[in-house]
Order: sequence, then C-alpha cells, then structure tokens
Amino acid sequence: MTHLYQTQRAMRLRRRAALQRGVIAVLDVGTAKISCMILQFDPSVQMSAQEGVSAMANHGAFRVIGVATTRSRGVKFGEVTTMEKTERAIRTAVQAAQKMANTRVDHVIACMSGADPRSYGLTGQVQLDNGSVMDYDIGRVLSACDLPDYGQGREAIHAMPVNFALDHRSGLSDPRGQIGNRLSVDMHLMTVDTGAVENLLKCIKRCDLELAGFASSAYVSGISALVEDEQELGSACVDFGGGATTVSIFLKKHMIFADSVRMGGDLVTNDISQGLQVATSMAERIKTFHGGVMATGMDDREMIEVGGDTGDFDHDRRRVSRSELIGVMRPRVEEILEEVRVRLDGAGFDHLPGQRIVLTGGGSQIPGLEGLASRILGQQVRLGKPLRIQGLPQAATGPAFASSVGLALHAAHPQDECWDFHLPMVGSSAQPLKRAMRWFKDNW
Repeated sequence: MTHLYQTQRAMRLRRRAALQRGVIAVLDVGTAKISCMILQFDPSVQMSAQEGVSAMANHGAFRVIGVATTRSRGVKFGEVTTMEKTERAIRTAVQAAQKMANTRVDHVIACMSGADPRSYGLTGQVQLDNGSVMDYDIGRVLSACDLPDYGQGREAIHAMPVNFALDHRSGLSDPRGQIGNRLSVDMHLMTVDTGAVENLLKCIKRCDLELAGFASSAYVSGISALVEDEQELGSACVDFGGGATTVSIFLKKHMIFADSVRMGGDLVTNDISQGLQVATSMAERIKTFHGGVMATGMDDREMIEVGGDTGDFDHDRRRVSRSELIGVMRPRVEEILEEVRVRLDGAGFDHLPGQRIVLTGGGSQIPGLEGLASRILGQQVRLGKPLRIQGLPQAATGPAFASSVGLALHAAHPQDECWDFHLPMVGSSAQPLKRAMRWFKDNW
C-alpha cells in the first residue's frame, strides 16, 4: 500500500505544481484523432475549489484558450504502435493549440482508451483511538486496505475511496470530525498495462513535454457525459471510440468499474471498405454521411454514389442502396454492443438503482444506435454530450470530445484528495505482526 500511496501522491503533486504555473495542456490520444486543449487557470480560484472533497461542479477555475485536433497516426486499439508517427501527430496537435492560445505549454495531462484497464474492489477497517475521525485516521484506513496481486507489468492509475462507513452508518463521503468507534472504507483500484503507458510517456517526452498526470478515457468520459443525478444513482458511460470502446460505471459520484472492448468505429469502416469494395477514406465518408443501423422502408430507394480510382468506369461509378450499407454496418455494431453487455453483466450493473446507459464518443453519432443499444443492452439508453466549459469552441462540443472535456474537468477538480493525508509509518509495531500473519496464511 505504501508504493501505491507514493505513486498516487506523486502524480497529484506533479499536477498541482503544473497548475500553479497557470497554463496546462490536456491531451487525448485516440485511435481516430488526437486532440489537445490548453487550459488557463486562476490559481486563487483553483485553491479555493479544492477545499472540499469533491468540487467537480465548480467550473469557474479555468477556461479553454486553445483547441486543436489532428488525425491520429501510429495508434491502434487505443495504444501506441508506431512511435514516430504518434510523435508527429502529437506535435501537430500541441503546436496548433499553442498557436491558437498564443502561449507555450510545458506540461500535459494525457489519457488513452487502451492499456487493458482492470478494476478491483478494496476494503479496509480500523478502530478509532480518540472516538472521532481525524485526518490521521483517514491515512490509517487507507493503509489497512490489502492490495490484490494484479501481477507484473501493471500499474495503478486510479485509486479512490468510493464509500466510508462509520460503525453502522454507511454512504459517507467525508467522515472527518464525526464520532464513532470503527471506520471502514471501500476503494476502487484501476490498473493498466505498464508498457502501453510507458510508450505514450516516451512519445510525450520526445515532444519536449512533461507528463503532469495520466487518466483513463473510461473515467474522464464518464465525468464529462454523465449528469450529476446519473453519477449519484448509478449509471454506465459507453465511449464508442475509433479503436476501442470503453465502459465505466459510476455510483455515488465515483467510478466503481471500468473496462474496455478492443473494437470500435474503425472496424465498422473496415467492414464497409471490404463489403462495398471501396477505399478506406471513401468508406469513412460513406459511414459519416449515409451510415445507420436501423433500416426503414425508404432505404431500398435511397441510392449512394460509390466512387473509386481504379480506372474502371463501371466499377468507379457504382451505386448501392442504403439498406445494403446498413446490412454491412449493423452486424459489427451489434457485436460491439454484445461485448459491452457482457462487461456490464459481469460488473453487476443490474443491481444498481439507476441503470441508465449513456452513449458518447465519435461512434455514438451513428443514426439509430440509441434504439439498437436499448434493445441489446436492455436498459434506458440516451446519447450524451460533454459538459459545457468556459471558452470551449462550438466545434469541440460534440460527443467525440467527451474524453478531452472530461480530462479538463479532471485536471481542474481531481477527486484524489484522499492522498493528501499521511499514511502511518511503515516501521510501526503493527506492521511486522501483520506481515507475519500474512506469511503464515500464505504458507500454512
């Protein structure tokens, strides 16, 4: 637990030091696009907004002064595959955003949708010494959580308490100052593949930038697309991206589960390219302007011009009906939604009180996806757009920018204030006894 505490607090301190400079960039590295937003902060407002445990609702601490987007290169399934191509794409996005903001940034907070996220539930419990909860007791109960053996090559990026309980009272978000005898905590831990994160970190360093923080797209998309009541009662956010589809579940305004499906809108584009025998660029254009997943009686009569550059006049001037296009797109979209349902069922989503599903991301704009998702997932489904933040251009308010906007909210109002509390000393008298008991349990 000490190593987890040190890594989480170091990340928080880096982010806080970067925010004190007044300007920071957030970088969303996706399979379809790489977007960069430059945020300008007021340090006095920023510090006052962090007095509470969760100050996510206050958006007045920053404003967007620069936005740029470029086509992603060298990224597949949300992970870096070709270092040089990704580096050039990141440089292009960051430089364009700096030009719009008329300033230079040195620190970025990045997010990615790949890296195989996994969720764990941790619990800890301690007896209170003074009869009331102090800051020291928060550190004690955090250190009492036993970390799971998530294996080599993985790193924890999100570790946040979801619920505090004091004796028989549960559902506490900040128990400090309250009277009781026994304090317990439920914590959500999210780990990712270390190699994927290190590849992205190396790309960022090669662009002469310093990483001030890292987040998962599943988390930042949820805090951006879900409204306050949905985060409180229990809802799922499905970010339909280009290379991966992320799934996150929120309850009591905290993320309690995250996972990803290594399929996205690019597979739909590839199916169109192969099914209609057109180039990938033409397939993407056809999907954007004529795509859909719910057929109607008019689709047989709606014809789509399919161009090409093969030199064969008859082949290059073909026309296909929209019903044929839907017949190519729908099976792949159904497969992705079926995988999402498997992830939700495995997380016990049916037992939550809210059970609303919000679709966001660039792929969620396919016409008819809301109705098809409602049939397959069996829940209330709506399309979600990111929250409006100050200075955000109209072109960056669509579902495709949910991760970028959520990353900006996460940078301004993080929910990891728990790592500001001091953990008990590792050399205390209770630690050797605890290690000895764990050794006997594992070996006898």
